[in-house]
Amino acid sequence: MSADDATTPTPAPLAFSGQRLDWRDLPRGVRTRIQELAGAQVTAEMSATTGFSPGFAAVLELADGRGVFVKAVSPEQNPQSPELARAEVRAAQAIPAQVPAPRLLWHDDDGDWVLLGFEVATGRPPLLPWRPAELRRVLEAMAVLSEATPLPGHRLPGTDEHFAADFRGWHTLAEGPGSALDRTADWAEGTGEWLRAHLDTLCTWSEDATAALVGDRLVHGDLRADNVMIDVEHVALIDWPHASVGAAWADLAFMVPSIAMQGGGRPQEIFWAQPMSAGLEPERLRAAVAGLAGYFTHGALQPPPPGIPNLRRFQQAQAEQALLWLRDLA
Repeated sequence: MSADDATTPTPAPLAFSGQRLDWRDLPRGVRTRIQELAGAQVTAEMSATTGFSPGFAAVLELADGRGVFVKAVSPEQNPQSPELARAEVRAAQAIPAQVPAPRLLWHDDDGDWVLLGFEVATGRPPLLPWRPAELRRVLEAMAVLSEATPLPGHRLPGTDEHFAADFRGWHTLAEGPGSALDRTADWAEGTGEWLRAHLDTLCTWSEDATAALVGDRLVHGDLRADNVMIDVEHVALIDWPHASVGAAWADLAFMVPSIAMQGGGRPQEIFWAQPMSAGLEPERLRAAVAGLAGYFTHGALQPPPPGIPNLRRFQQAQAEQALLWLRDLA
C-alpha cells in the first residue's frame, strides 16, 4: 500500500441515506412509466446507498442489457423532493459537455411523481476517510467545473439568489431564543462556545456572504463525498438540484468543511492550495464561510425533516468544521 492510499485513524462521519424506496415500493403505474421511458423492461436494481433523498434512487438493469440511473420522488416521501427533482432537470439542461457529470436521458412529471433517468456513473463514492490520491482527483474535477459557464438559455438562479435565505442562519439564531444556541455546548473543539461568544461578529460577516458569491461560473452548490462517483479512469459529479451561477471558487469553499469532517485535512490548507482560490480576497472568502457556517448551524438545530432522520447530525459535523475554519480566517 502506498502512502497515498493509507487511511487515517480519525473517524469520519458518513453521508447517511434517506429512507429509500425499493422498486417494488413504487406504484405500478410509476414502474410502468419508467419502463416506457427507458425503452425496456427492468430486470434488476441496485439501490443508491448514500445521499439524503428519501425517494427512489437506483441503477436499473434493463432487459436489453443497458443500465440507467433512475430517481423517482413524490411529495409523500418529502414535500420538497419533487421541487428538487425539477430543479435537477433545469440543472442538467445547463451543464456543458466538459463538466464531468452524468447526462440526463429523459424525465417525466405528472404533477405528483417526478421521474429522472440518467447515464450510469460508474465506480463508487470516494473511500472515507479521504485517501489523498482520490481527493486530488476530485479536486481536479472541481477545477474543471470551476472554469465552466452554463449553456445558453439556462434557467439557473444566481448563487447569491439561491442561498440568500439559507445564509441568514446567524441572524435567525440571534433573533430566536437563546436556548437553541445552548445546545451547541458540547460541539467539537469548543466551537459552540466560540460561536456564542462571537455571534454578533458572525452576523456582521455573513451580511456580505451572498454578494461574495456573485460570478458567471456553473456552481454545483452541494458537493460532498456522497455526491461524487470515482473509478480508475473517471470522476463524476452527481446530484445537481442546487446548481446556480456564481463564483468560480464557491464549490470549493462549500465542500472543504465536509472534506475536513471526513479526514481529508484542514479547510484553510486545502482551499488555498487549489487554483480556484487564486486572487481571492480573504475577506470575501470569510463572508461566504460565515454564511455557510450559519446555514449548517441553524440547520443542525432544527428537527429532522420528514424521511431524512440523519441529516441534522451531518449538518452539525459540517458546522463544526466551518466554524474551525472561521477561526483561521478571523
